[in-house]
Amino acid sequence: MITITFPDGAKRAYESGVTALDVAKSISEGLARKVIAAAIDGEIWDATRPIHKDSNVVLLTWNDAGGKKAFWHSTAHLMAEAVEAVFPGVKFWVGPPLETGGFYYDMDLGDRKLSEEDLSVLEKKMNELAKQNNPYIRKEISKADAVNYFTEKGDEYKLDLLQNLEDGNITFYTQGNFTDLCRGPHIPGTGIIKAIKLTNVAGAYWKGDEKNKMLTRVYGISFPNQKELDEYLHMLEEAKKRDHRKLGKELGIYTTNDDVGAGLIMWMPNGAVVIEELERLAKETEEDAGYKRVVTPHIAKENLYLTSGHLPYYADSMYPAMDVDGEKYYLKAMNCPHHHKIFDAEPKSYRDMPYRLAEYGTCYRYEQSGELFGLMRVRCLHMNDAHIYCSKEQFAEEFKAVNDMYLKYFKIFGIEKYVMRLSLHDPEKLGQKYVNEPELWQETEDLVRNVLKESNIPYVEVKGEGAFYGPKIDVQIWSAIGREFTLATNQVDFAQPRRFHLSFTNQHNEPEIPLIIHRAPLGTHERFIGFLLEHYAGKFPVWLAPVQVKLLPISEKFFDYAKTVHKALRKAGIRAEIDERNEKIGKKIRDTELMKIPYMLVIGEKEVNDNKVAVRRQGKGDAGTKTVEEFIAGVQQEIADRADEV
Repeated sequence: MITITFPDGAKRAYESGVTALDVAKSISEGLARKVIAAAIDGEIWDATRPIHKDSNVVLLTWNDAGGKKAFWHSTAHLMAEAVEAVFPGVKFWVGPPLETGGFYYDMDLGDRKLSEEDLSVLEKKMNELAKQNNPYIRKEISKADAVNYFTEKGDEYKLDLLQNLEDGNITFYTQGNFTDLCRGPHIPGTGIIKAIKLTNVAGAYWKGDEKNKMLTRVYGISFPNQKELDEYLHMLEEAKKRDHRKLGKELGIYTTNDDVGAGLIMWMPNGAVVIEELERLAKETEEDAGYKRVVTPHIAKENLYLTSGHLPYYADSMYPAMDVDGEKYYLKAMNCPHHHKIFDAEPKSYRDMPYRLAEYGTCYRYEQSGELFGLMRVRCLHMNDAHIYCSKEQFAEEFKAVNDMYLKYFKIFGIEKYVMRLSLHDPEKLGQKYVNEPELWQETEDLVRNVLKESNIPYVEVKGEGAFYGPKIDVQIWSAIGREFTLATNQVDFAQPRRFHLSFTNQHNEPEIPLIIHRAPLGTHERFIGFLLEHYAGKFPVWLAPVQVKLLPISEKFFDYAKTVHKALRKAGIRAEIDERNEKIGKKIRDTELMKIPYMLVIGEKEVNDNKVAVRRQGKGDAGTKTVEEFIAGVQQEIADRADEV
């Protein structure tokens, strides 16, 4: 017999070999119909996989993130089965679920190019296969047998994957007529998949390396019912209108250029205004919270990153070293090692603690060309970074203060849905992916977990996604149309203080090693502005808008008055421009609406005679006539309040 422990602490005894689905059936048939996967000791498993030891079990349904991932990964395999049936001879690379929802599969179709018509054919085939309700069958297989299987198929892609897998840890999954190398997990059967849409086709270099062959990547989404698919497709259409790449170009926010390089963003004047406003907000908030501002160089010697441990853990994401006077220098991929050196530059005592350093630091990361995406994945980024050095006793209060800062920002930007994703280490990968300090891992993870619980902040736990030096929180937020984004990270670090020999003198006049909190509540300019463009559909609130007011004189004879009003607005700290084009007022209004400028001031003979302005609000039309002084006072108040109205 084995003991199964449930999330509420309840325990039940079962025969060895019981599955999560069996456990669900022992509770109720209704629950069993909903269970599609399970978390076994924190790891997502098939609901039909036998359990042979005492385990903590969480039953997962479609409403759980782990359940959705298993569902979408299983649909990727269903798609592969359909592709193989329609296009014999196809070879597959990988087909993971996506964090943002859905799945893709990379495949080698030879010289064939997929069309929209092909996607419709594949969707039809997938629905046909799904109705067969074939089970997903897991099979452990030796490396030799796996190699033989894919050698016979002539599949160089799977043979390449097998090179890095250890014997005894290799599994195949089969459903219907399709078998693939896969570690899972999968849902019980294809019949659970009720609604499917293949969304688009793209090219993707094998392994993300532009020197390799270009494969075909097919994206898709699936749901357990048609209603959710219809809602998703509606959201997708709305998202197209809000695409930050489209809006970024139309609104003059940013540009890129091949001569400069892929993933290197150039901020145009309008984008620079948004950046300055975000920095102003961060600096005000951090100054109130007792942070000290610093500035660090864009490069550093190799030894700095060897000491921090980023080399070799992070080497693949760093640009190659430069040789300077016979020494290796790297472009800065992260600010933390520099901040540690600043902390260590002067002796610290308990009176200096907590010691908070903040910087909007520029970092460079070598993202694979196939992973670059607008403002979301770039190679040069500007990070709202800070590091808090504190004692163990101060940790809870400091960590809570950081979370409170997040909540403040959420309110300012109208972010209503969010969750903290607590990423933990994997004990089996200590010394490989994670610093080999099991007791410190347990202690710091407990510290973070307790703060989240005491703060009543919604969070989920994810095993195996912590930073190499400690647990972290990834902040997941949802835009106004329900799209999920990873905003920022909040990390605990017990390793680097030791690596850098950091200490402060405690109240007993003894050296003490601090804990470090890495935090970046606004993430990077790049990712956050990309999010805001979608969240606001380009209609920034007044305080954040690049141009806050557009003056629209009806004809040239009203230019002088418009210039007088413009001068008053600028003097009051309001960003304003005059439309002096020889166009009809209707076109001026339409063009200003398209540029999503919050306020328009129409100026004609009546406004000049009355010493007033006719106010229009973006998207809302006529807002009445006001004196210049009244209008300025109202806008200044909106700016001061950082009102979220758009």
